[in-house]
Amino acid sequence: MKLAMFIALLLAVTATFAQHQPYAGQQDREIKALSSDEVKQYLAGAGMGYAKSAELNRFPGPMHVLELAGKLNLTPEQRALTKTLMDDHKAEARAIGMERVESERAIEMLFRSGKLDDTALAKSVREAAVLEGEYRLAHLETHRRMRAMLSDEQVARYVRLRGYEGGGEHRRQH
Repeated sequence: MKLAMFIALLLAVTATFAQHQPYAGQQDREIKALSSDEVKQYLAGAGMGYAKSAELNRFPGPMHVLELAGKLNLTPEQRALTKTLMDDHKAEARAIGMERVESERAIEMLFRSGKLDDTALAKSVREAAVLEGEYRLAHLETHRRMRAMLSDEQVARYVRLRGYEGGGEHRRQH
């Protein structure tokens, strides 16, 4: 009985301690607001869930369309157009991602300097927010464009292959 009470007390103390130190260890990050993995993903132009609204509502992404090209019976023209769309999108997303990382670095530098005012802070935060919106829009717009290149049958097959059946909008919308 005493051992069970001790373990329960130890767990409660550990949980309380963790609640008061949720950022412990993050103070050594170069950019406190972004993990090194998030920085890598932005710089790589990764999706990071930004296009989930599209993906789960029958608007495929070009990377996955190319991965499933054979099973989707893409025509040579569709493959070429999809590859171009993906390459153009990656270039755009990487460029915006780099700006997004730099916008967080600018906020970081304001706080590191200890000399920030409300105007500088507001300007930097707004710039970061606009870039995050542009990053998401680039991903969503790419999915919209991809959908327009596929037949309804290809989209339905994509949805099945990706395991999304039973959800999302079923009408073709451009």
